[in-house]
Amino acid sequence: MKVAVVGASGAVGQEFLKVLEERNFPLSELVLFGSARSAGKVYAFKGENITVKELKHNDDFKDVDIALTSAGGGISKEYADTITRYGAIMIDNSSAFRMDDDVPLVVPEVNPNDCKNIPRNIIANPNCTTIQMVVALKALENISHIKRVHISSYQSASGAGAMGMAELEKQVKEFAENKDLTVEKFAHQLLFNVIPHVDVFTDNGYTKEEMKMYNETKKIMHSDVEVSATCVRVPVMRAHSEAIWAETDREVTPEEFRAECEKMKGITVVDNPDENEYPMPFNLAGEDDVFVGRIRKDLSNPNGISFWCVSDQIKKGAALNAVQIAEYMIAEGLIQR
Repeated sequence: MKVAVVGASGAVGQEFLKVLEERNFPLSELVLFGSARSAGKVYAFKGENITVKELKHNDDFKDVDIALTSAGGGISKEYADTITRYGAIMIDNSSAFRMDDDVPLVVPEVNPNDCKNIPRNIIANPNCTTIQMVVALKALENISHIKRVHISSYQSASGAGAMGMAELEKQVKEFAENKDLTVEKFAHQLLFNVIPHVDVFTDNGYTKEEMKMYNETKKIMHSDVEVSATCVRVPVMRAHSEAIWAETDREVTPEEFRAECEKMKGITVVDNPDENEYPMPFNLAGEDDVFVGRIRKDLSNPNGISFWCVSDQIKKGAALNAVQIAEYMIAEGLIQR
């Protein structure tokens, strides 16, 4: 299995390398691609040094089986034909193709069978906030159909990539040194602050990030579920948190939902408030699962349930989900080894 990583020098690209090595992904060769600026950089993988090649419109993907791409929507659109021309499966982490009718949008715990119909040889990786939410919602949907969801996210600096994390770290150092704080990546100072603004605002008053959650959830779950989101940036380095209120067709008890979460692959339940045990991003950066806790009835709705979930935005919210898609396709014989 020959695997390519496009955008190898970015935060998600670097996470791809870690995840592929951690999971001992069945590859015979790994090739790395990046911009002209990144070309020539060398990264270690399984004891070998691999040099980043410049991404070009040529035949470099002729023998590639799987291309894991995370170089931005513009690059994905421009190079999709080049990457897939000779049969490579492109698993794309950008928003470029997520809502295209002929491109499946996949979270393996939720809708893996969608991988079986890929007319363009492209599979889209959903938005990070959507991924962790739908994993948790799948457990609830297994019990009773979900009619609507209200979600408030608490999104870490890692959602803005390596530059976002670097800016938060820089602000901490500048504050400690009594210097003016650098504000470039975010709309406002992130340190000691929360910013109710992730991505750009749209005409309806919601941001693009919030609308991604609305649209992507319907597509992934093949559902008429209605979603209303408020996405907030918080001064956390890595791992997103979400407070979720869901309404189902029938009353679901916290005990039912907790038991279903405990059965479901990809979810870890941490829900012991008497001992102050609940998911927190500080503890869960680098973990694979979606962590669920604070499970309780919604006091305002007899068919409502409330819970809290946390997941690593760079890992499950990006690189791991894409690699799990590839693993599923190999296991199902959708990609020949």
